[in-house]
Amino acid sequence: MIKKAINTFVIIFIIISLLVLTGAIYIVSEINQVVITQFGRPIGDPVTLAGLHLKLPIIQQAHYFDKRLLEWDGDPNQIPTRDKKYIWVDTTARWLIADALKFLQSVGSERGAQARLDDIINSATRDVITNHLLVEAIRDTNRILDLAMEGEGITLAEEALEKITVGREQLEQEILDRARELAPRYGIELVDVRIKRINYVEEVRQKVYDRMISERKRAAEQYRSEGRGKSAEIKGQMEKELKQITSEAYMTAQGIRGEADAEAIGIYAESYNNDPGFYSYLKTLDTYRDTVDANTTVILTTDGDYYKYLKKMD
Repeated sequence: MIKKAINTFVIIFIIISLLVLTGAIYIVSEINQVVITQFGRPIGDPVTLAGLHLKLPIIQQAHYFDKRLLEWDGDPNQIPTRDKKYIWVDTTARWLIADALKFLQSVGSERGAQARLDDIINSATRDVITNHLLVEAIRDTNRILDLAMEGEGITLAEEALEKITVGREQLEQEILDRARELAPRYGIELVDVRIKRINYVEEVRQKVYDRMISERKRAAEQYRSEGRGKSAEIKGQMEKELKQITSEAYMTAQGIRGEADAEAIGIYAESYNNDPGFYSYLKTLDTYRDTVDANTTVILTTDGDYYKYLKKMD
């Protein structure tokens, strides 16, 4: 029984080996799709189901194609913009084989597809770029203008910077839409197209840089002007508050001083009322101290009140 099972296994193994060696069995992986041709002509629909499949040996041939996203990277092209500025545009794209049968019949291989995509994408890129201004290819938003207009209407920054209506992202979408019109006839589906890099030609580069610097300087001057205005407003408010605080403090100090003077006068008046003679004596001594010193000569009559306490000293 065991010997019979072994013999059966050996027979099956030999049959499978012969099928593989003769090319009757082909394997389709998860990342591949296969088109079968017989004497160079496609037979049936593309095979996309992963696993083992049979075909006629020798007379039939399996052509494998990738099902994953593939990369296309073009060469930089010199393209004029609508305002007659020449720039170098470098694009890249992602694509996949949507119809393997049509792909095999039209381009044959990935290398042929890359060459065909060169024509399709480069042509679409040239058509889109030449229909738009340079600033629309290098900028995507009016962010600086939007910030300058927040809450205060149009400012000088809008005159300094050129406003765009179509940005770089929309240009990329236009290129993708144009290229998608031609790609399906080759069994290709374009997934995305991006402008990878934009460089200016030498004769334009310096002029563009000078204009960019000028625009940024004017925008920066606008911000500085607004900053100086805000600074003056803050300083004015600070001075107003400082004067108000000083005035209130002076008023409070004067009130305290007035109360103190009134209290002192009351004390002096009370003291004077208690002993007017002693108070007169103290005030006279204060007058002597304030008006007479070692270098003072005073000539007075003996009948004057100023001299009355000096006479009593005898």
